[in-house]
Amino acid sequence: MPLPAEQQIPTFPPPEAESEESWLWSQIKAEAHRDAESEPALASYLYATVLSHPSLVRSLSFHLANKLCSSTLLSTLLYDLFLQIFSSFPSIRSAAAADLLAVRHRDPACISFSHCLLNYKGFLAIQAHRVAHSLWSQSRRPLALALHSRVADVFSVDIHPAARLGKGLLLDHATGVVIGETAVVGNNVSILHHVTLGGTGKAVGDRHPKIGDGVLIGAGATILGNVKIGEGAKIGAGSVVLIDVPPRTTAVGNPARLVGGKETPSRHEDVPGESMDHTSFISEWSDYII
Repeated sequence: MPLPAEQQIPTFPPPEAESEESWLWSQIKAEAHRDAESEPALASYLYATVLSHPSLVRSLSFHLANKLCSSTLLSTLLYDLFLQIFSSFPSIRSAAAADLLAVRHRDPACISFSHCLLNYKGFLAIQAHRVAHSLWSQSRRPLALALHSRVADVFSVDIHPAARLGKGLLLDHATGVVIGETAVVGNNVSILHHVTLGGTGKAVGDRHPKIGDGVLIGAGATILGNVKIGEGAKIGAGSVVLIDVPPRTTAVGNPARLVGGKETPSRHEDVPGESMDHTSFISEWSDYII
């Protein structure tokens, strides 16, 4: 059954004269106008968060500031901080646009770009982390850690400000995601809820996982130590990974094992971080039948 017109994903890329960011902003404003007309109870909220702003970065800065403020960390201070970082670093803005596109295309529950911008805490947590990481890189570490703490409190997502994240990321549901200080996450990666990219508890220095481009990590998976998850690999839900996983392979179980065996593991051609295919390996690996 085809999606309703308002839920269909607009065609991209935009005309050459229009940037990805401005194209997304025009889509978000149109969606907000539509939603304000169809649901008057949200009209003032949509005006304050989207329609009153001249750009995506100003809207995002305003929304994050109001989400993360507290009685002692004021929204006006956070708004100025977010806007300054987003305006100063085009790479952070382009990463936010790539994340918006990733969520909209990979998650069938995401009905619009404005829905992602306003309601997806995984998306919002990543954008706040990008600001915290910028502060950390500028040696403004007390402020980076304060922002990290607020993100953990508000969104239940704990990403150390030193962790390095790529673009085109999806934190699906996002609750309980933990990413440690020396972790690296590549581009076009999808991570489900309650995933831990942690240390082993005894190592120091560079001690957290390195996640390649296009990886899919299922719900509740735990990856510990300075291990490498190869490009396009898939980590099954609930798995515990303690050693490297080769590119384009699937690791499942506790402790995790490669589907097809260690010597000749099964390899897939798709990019699971983009296809979101969690289960196709089962027919090759298990005779379990419900």
